[in-house]
Amino acid sequence: MEITDIKIFPVNEKRVKAYASIVFDDCFIIRDLKIIHGENKLFVAMPSKKMKDGSYRDTVHPLNNETRQKIEANVLEAYEKELSKTTKEKE
Repeated sequence: MEITDIKIFPVNEKRVKAYASIVFDDCFIIRDLKIIHGENKLFVAMPSKKMKDGSYRDTVHPLNNETRQKIEANVLEAYEKELSKTTKEKE
């Protein structure tokens, strides 16, 4: 399964820096991934919903660490490209 497209949607929130959509094999899309500024670095959070008890549960997520790392690396790379593109447009 290959990542065939990533779209980044920057936001101006405290911890959430952007939302992302990711497409696999030109036929499966996951929307609303969040790029979050953690304590020491950026990370990608999977889409989730709030449960009745107030906790959150991922609605989609990778089943292994290798896939999670691949998704995170690609999404963060796309985010950095989007930031540099936005910076150039402002100049």
